[in-house]
Amino acid sequence: MHRREFLAALVATSVTPQHAAQAQPTRRTYRIAVVEPTSAQLNTTNLAALRRGLEELGYAEGRNLVLDYRSADGNAALYPSLVAEVIGRSPDLIIARGTPAALAVKRATRTIPTVMIVGEPLLVVDSLARPGGNITGFSGVQPELETKRMELLKEIAPSTTGLAALLNMGNPVSAPQLEELQKGAQSRGWRFRLFDVRKREDIEQAFAALDKSSDAIIVGLEALTQAHRGLIADLAAKSRLPAIYGGREFMEAGGLIFYGPSFPDVYRRVATYVDKILKGAKPADLPVEQPTKFEMMINLKAARAIGLEVPLFLQQLADEVID
Repeated sequence: MHRREFLAALVATSVTPQHAAQAQPTRRTYRIAVVEPTSAQLNTTNLAALRRGLEELGYAEGRNLVLDYRSADGNAALYPSLVAEVIGRSPDLIIARGTPAALAVKRATRTIPTVMIVGEPLLVVDSLARPGGNITGFSGVQPELETKRMELLKEIAPSTTGLAALLNMGNPVSAPQLEELQKGAQSRGWRFRLFDVRKREDIEQAFAALDKSSDAIIVGLEALTQAHRGLIADLAAKSRLPAIYGGREFMEAGGLIFYGPSFPDVYRRVATYVDKILKGAKPADLPVEQPTKFEMMINLKAARAIGLEVPLFLQQLADEVID
């Protein structure tokens, strides 16, 4: 793997929001509903980025903003009731994280403006350039990154010849991820094994079923895996298998390596769309945007615990190294 390949993937083009000094103050208090797959406690970093972005644009809780947070706690079946609950509180705007959450909003309302953060936006809107309707937002999960994660696994664990994937196939975002993983494994001559995890017990059973055919693990980023990130990181360590993740929150739980979009950056950019919509822009006219900043994090402590030596060049390329 060449240094320039990773550098190219990790180049970020930042979108700088206006500062609070440039924002026009308002006497009105806006209510923004936030529908998420995990609790606010587990979503602290992203929420902090959202709040900073909103504050830079002149919105602050306790002054002119109320954030009404709801979590599905990893259970996608709860989204319809959560969405109905927040709609009943007459929000000015909804922020929905995850394709199932955005689809629940789409089924429930065609009038309340919504900013989504999803893996497969075309499952929610008709066009990225002109979404139409009341929903726009950002794509957060990119299936094409799965091949880069496989390259990273090979660099950090060169003996890898078999890959196990933990994906919730009940989430529509997982199908394109699975396709990319299967193609990537085939092109490398790797064995590939899918574990369809839809509840906590499925995660535990997947790790219990692992055998010598799998040398490494790749974990899909979605509500269930986010909610049980601590369990997954712990079981991966006990299995002494390298695992790579698509969200930095897994690193906070003790994961080995993360590569993917910077979700704090995405949440900061969400604030710019919130501001535009509250000032009169229509979601139908705001294009769905892609991630522009990518991150890599490596946990050296987790690597040592399973007997891995992380190459120095990977440490130098990482945005953050945990030791």
